[in-house]
Amino acid sequence: MKLYTKGGDKGETSLLGGIRVSKANLRIEAYGTVDELNAYIGLLRDHAKEQSRVNFLKDIQDRLFTIGAELATSPSAKNVKKPDILESDIYGLEKEIDLMDEALSPLKNFILPGGHPQVSYSHIARTVCRRAERRVIELNDQEPVEELIIKYLNRLSDYLFVLGRMISKELEVGEITWESRV
Repeated sequence: MKLYTKGGDKGETSLLGGIRVSKANLRIEAYGTVDELNAYIGLLRDHAKEQSRVNFLKDIQDRLFTIGAELATSPSAKNVKKPDILESDIYGLEKEIDLMDEALSPLKNFILPGGHPQVSYSHIARTVCRRAERRVIELNDQEPVEELIIKYLNRLSDYLFVLGRMISKELEVGEITWESRV
């Protein structure tokens, strides 16, 4: 099977379930942004040193593929077999957030992204996650999206923020705080 099909040469693509839509369709934008996020999570995973973090980031990538499959499915498709996001996936993120938060000093200022490339990767992933969340919410305004997807993306952005703080601590680079002029 060839990688290229030429089916999208006129600016359209197929959703799971067979319906063709414009590549500028909001559904395509939503799952494309989730795919971009997945690439940044892969970058974070490539730099992780602890096997437990590598494994957890791989799990996140698996869930993002699940979300992508859900978003890539035509709402009218009835018999498309795909995995689901579960409430336990969200609890897993919350558990990791809580574990890292216990090791961090209380947050007293806004944090600027930076200090080390790994910290910046986490913040880039966080901002792409927020954009994915906005696209999915915008899609949900037009046609229903599984509620757990929005919840998962919201919690994932929180995880990525705390991960950035944790990486700063582990690398002993310190956090860069925002200093207001006022």
